[in-house]
Amino acid sequence: MTALMIQGAGSNVGKSLLVAGLCRAALRRGLSVAPFKPQNMSNNAAVTVDGGEIGRAQALQALACGLGPHTDMNPVLLKPETDTGAQVVVQGRRLTTVRARDYSALKPQLLTPVLESFRRLGAAHDIVIVEGAGSPAEVNLRQGDIANMGFARAAGVPVVLVGDIDRGGVIAQIVGTQAVLDPGDAAMVAGFLVNKFRGDPALFDDGYRLIAARTGWRGYGVVPYFADASKLPAEDALDLGGTTGDGPFKIACLALSRIANFDDLDPLKPEPSVSLTMVRAGEAIPGDAALVILPGSKSTRGDLAYLREQGWDIDIAAHVRRGGHVLGICGGYQMLGTRIADPDGIEGAPGETPGLGLLDVATTMSADKRLTRTEATHAATGAPMQGYEIHIGRTDGPDRARPFAQVEGEPEGAVSADGRIMGSYLHGMFSGDAFRAAFLRRLGARSTANYGATVEATLDRLAAHLEAHLDVEGLLALAR
Repeated sequence: MTALMIQGAGSNVGKSLLVAGLCRAALRRGLSVAPFKPQNMSNNAAVTVDGGEIGRAQALQALACGLGPHTDMNPVLLKPETDTGAQVVVQGRRLTTVRARDYSALKPQLLTPVLESFRRLGAAHDIVIVEGAGSPAEVNLRQGDIANMGFARAAGVPVVLVGDIDRGGVIAQIVGTQAVLDPGDAAMVAGFLVNKFRGDPALFDDGYRLIAARTGWRGYGVVPYFADASKLPAEDALDLGGTTGDGPFKIACLALSRIANFDDLDPLKPEPSVSLTMVRAGEAIPGDAALVILPGSKSTRGDLAYLREQGWDIDIAAHVRRGGHVLGICGGYQMLGTRIADPDGIEGAPGETPGLGLLDVATTMSADKRLTRTEATHAATGAPMQGYEIHIGRTDGPDRARPFAQVEGEPEGAVSADGRIMGSYLHGMFSGDAFRAAFLRRLGARSTANYGATVEATLDRLAAHLEAHLDVEGLLALAR
């Protein structure tokens, strides 16, 4: 098996981006390469070519490899539903929902499907580049681990440890990780690299040599901060916030507490006519927004309560009175209706919650999850759409007579009588240039961006960036 694993000395050190860049660098060398993450925790999911779901970061990494996303690339996906519990998705399908304290008892059962998926990828490709989760320094989680050293040792995969110099203390990050690791785990680490350096990397030469001397690990380079990272889809909701762009057409999106599939917004960010603001807790929806987006949610009724706690329902009502537009996507679409019923407690306690009442539709949750990649036609403009559905619940009501889109001749979503309130289950709709242009034009804004080309060009620049600052050949040789 030819494979290499990138682990982090902490969370959010840039592992996902490094794996994407290394995957593209391997592809540019003519290698057949695939990404792999044994266990991911994210509500930002992608529907795969084999009809399951994986973390969105692995879908981006698959793109970097020139592949479609596949469930084997992320065999265990944890989707938080509350502060103490998460849905467990195994090889693309929901297995169960567990409380955090009970997950450790489940982990031993998950190593078998993790290794099955890894071996299938290894048999199909020249090299597999693996991403860890969190940090192996979290030794309190080591028992039954499938995400970091537990996987590395079970699969016999060499590890390169990444430290993040941007947050400070990178020497302690890397040297301290070695200090707390079990000797058998530490033996799996073949080297280290330093990520997110700002300024002249030569200024860190002494620190770099110190890490190598203290650990005995080989250094594979210091990576300067990659400024174009914002042009690639983000996976971590912690990265959301603030305003992107300074165009005259102002869009506000609510940063819900259980926001899901927020990369729906990424294609809007490069548009020169758009200014996109993520509205966080405690902030009011900007009064000059032309469009308010209610995004997807992993806990629709819970996030509807959260929305009301922030006073956003009052802001939305004022926005509508001023003549503004509202778009609800998936869970956001469900919130726009008159009620959301969850009689079986699929997403939480059984019950029913009044919706915002902006669309005359109602939703009933059910255990069946719809997972599909979808081709559609935008009803208002006739523009072609590409997206995916990943939701539980069925929505119906009079406003469905005015669909947002048509899917194989059937209505999808709903629109209010005045056309200003829109709801749809289609994630990823803005990634298609034709639809995005038609949608924005109808609301009085221009579209000039080619999103797919932007992402591809950014992945190429990322690979070149790593080639310039890392010993990429040495890393690939380590995998062999």
